[in-house]
Amino acid sequence: MTVLVGYVPNAFGEAALSAAVEEAKRRHERLLVVNMSRDDVLVDAHRAGQDQLARVGRDLGELGTAFEVRQIEEGNDAAEALLAVAEEEKASVLVIGIRHRSPVGKLLLGSVAQRILLDASCPVLAVKTG
Repeated sequence: MTVLVGYVPNAFGEAALSAAVEEAKRRHERLLVVNMSRDDVLVDAHRAGQDQLARVGRDLGELGTAFEVRQIEEGNDAAEALLAVAEEEKASVLVIGIRHRSPVGKLLLGSVAQRILLDASCPVLAVKTG
């Protein structure tokens, strides 16, 4: 089985990654780190650069945990991409970072976290920063 984490290069992604590492150790499972970049925008703040992904790989390698770092560069729906990977990999748990959003913000922009929480076929661990 696999612990899957949706990684973005910010405090929310780092919190999710830390929690996923602990979960993978606890379960004695492989860790799959997925970063998704939308293909309909020129600049995406959620897209991790190669240097950031290399750092993640180095940090995980030092921990001695079996892992894979994957970047998805197709599509424009992060929730759909993570849910598809969770199904393909038969993830035992999906770890995501969450932030507080106003009801109006959710209505206008949607909520990736909410869609994942409602639609995932595996358990979801939602992690806050701090």
